[in-house]
Amino acid sequence: MTLESFIRAMPKVELHVHLEGSTRPETLLKLARRHGVTLPADTVEGLRKWYEFRDFDHFIDVYIIISHCLRTADDIELIAREFLEGQAAQNIIHSEVTYTPYSQYAKHRISWNDQLAAVNRAREWAAREYGISMTLTVDIARNESTEDGLITAEWAIEGMGQGVTAFGLGGPEVGNPPEKHKPAFDRARAAGLPSVPHAGEMVGPASVWGALRALKADRIGHGVRCVEDPALVEELRARQIPLEVCPTSNVCLKVVPSLAEHPLPKLLDAGLYVTINSDDPPMFNTTLTDEWLAIATTFGYEIEMIEKLSFNAVRASLLPANEKADLERRFGE
Repeated sequence: MTLESFIRAMPKVELHVHLEGSTRPETLLKLARRHGVTLPADTVEGLRKWYEFRDFDHFIDVYIIISHCLRTADDIELIAREFLEGQAAQNIIHSEVTYTPYSQYAKHRISWNDQLAAVNRAREWAAREYGISMTLTVDIARNESTEDGLITAEWAIEGMGQGVTAFGLGGPEVGNPPEKHKPAFDRARAAGLPSVPHAGEMVGPASVWGALRALKADRIGHGVRCVEDPALVEELRARQIPLEVCPTSNVCLKVVPSLAEHPLPKLLDAGLYVTINSDDPPMFNTTLTDEWLAIATTFGYEIEMIEKLSFNAVRASLLPANEKADLERRFGE
């Protein structure tokens, strides 16, 4: 078996992928026509071209238009089903998916209960059709107010036992330090929700320190800029805080100049706990499978390293202990 065929066939877990950011161009066109929304292109090929990453501002523009087209609970169920169909095609048997419900509430007044029910219909369908699982990390866009963050925390708590397994923080890091949303994370953690904020992507070590100290992070989304602070690297190593590393996203967003210059080897050499993820796959013209293939090719990783990182994702998942043990057995078969 070649390394490529091994990677394509192996069971996978993904811990850092955004539901809205996984919307396919074909689906966006369908939603826009459904709701009479004018897009920058009116064909699938034109939208694919428009999706191609240019810079951070363009990335945000794409995200805004996707949110503008998600106007009903049925729309949310559609993108969730299509996302899960794509995960199944890659043999991704468990996904922990970031979702930002306040955006859909603020834009189109879709209630949290209706949003969660839509996602859960898709989850149940995928479990029946493909035998795969998905849980939600309910996420605050960090540019939202502290008060809106607290509303999101209450929603996340209400969703516990209904597919919500973590509380997250995403959106623009610059000007929005983790400390801003400490009240929401305190509330969510007190209720038993793990803390999984983004940090150390567009802002350096200070953001990761804030996520650890103020938000008591159990996992860090990205975190790759920790390499700029040896004391932070040692803290992460000693505590074995999992990092949700998204290599292609880091290149596209200019966190690093190229994949060859990505700090992944440094993170591993330092003994940090690393997982591999796709972030917003269609926007960065990638998939989780592509991420595995890219790091194997770029850094010369063989099956042993691929297996190690794959098991890291299983063990860093937030599934109940019995489900995690079952998953680990499946990976070991």
